[in-house]
Order: sequence, then C-alpha cells, then structure tokens
Amino acid sequence: MQIRRATPADAPAIAELFIAARGQMTYLPTLHSDDETRAFIAHVVATQEVWITVTKEDRVTGFAAINDEDENIFLDHLYIAPFAQRLGLGAALLTHVKTQRPQGFSLWTFEQNQGAQRFYETHGLSLARKTDGRDNEEKRADCLYVWRGNE
Repeated sequence: MQIRRATPADAPAIAELFIAARGQMTYLPTLHSDDETRAFIAHVVATQEVWITVTKEDRVTGFAAINDEDENIFLDHLYIAPFAQRLGLGAALLTHVKTQRPQGFSLWTFEQNQGAQRFYETHGLSLARKTDGRDNEEKRADCLYVWRGNE
C-alpha cells in the first residue's frame, strides 16, 4: 500500500469508491444520482487536497480530502473501499493527514456511524459537539470531532 497525492485522473476511481462506501451507509437517504456524485467528486472534491491509498497495481483503495476553509481546516472526506476496509488503510490515511496538518483539523461524522466515532476516538480525536442534523444535506444527526494537533 502506498499513499500519494491524487491527480485529476484519479477522480473516476475516487468517485466509484465513494459511491460504494456510501452505499453501505444504509441510514443515509439517497439524495443524488451516481452521475451527480461523479460530477461532485470531479468538480468539488478533486479541487481539494486529496490523498489516496493505492495498491501496487495503482488501484485506489481509499481517499482523504482536506479542505482549508478560511482559517478552519476540515477533513471533509475519509473513505475506504468496502473490499479494503479493516486493513489499516483508514489509520494510515488519518496519520498522513495529521502529518499534513500538524496544527490540527476538524471533521464531521454521522451519529449513526458509531464505527467511525470509535475509529476517530481511538486515533486521538475528541468529540466537540453533536447536532440534530438540520444543517447537513442528509438531515441526519452528526458529530463534530477535533484533532488539536501537536500541542
């Protein structure tokens, strides 16, 4: 497994990974078609700082998208392909993001995604607050996590 910076050519593979991973989140409503999701990845996510895990054959197995919004830094996306989950790729990507943003960052996860909450807490992030979801597109309760960096 290797971690490298994504290129525009990786956008289709990242989109398919995102669609597959989100497909496992059965508690989320379907708000966009697969084609709309592909366009979102190509035109929005791909403009962010995106890091990917790849196999020796250069198959994309995970991605993390960092969004430096004003003075706030968010890890907007961290997804692992369903076939590659529980192999340490998420931990490797999260560790890589920490090296890229040693000053810290925040991220959102859905309250129903208890596996993600355990994962982030295990890797040193702290729950900052919970919301009822009225401000997210999915209208699902969510949790803000913070990694305070190398204090």
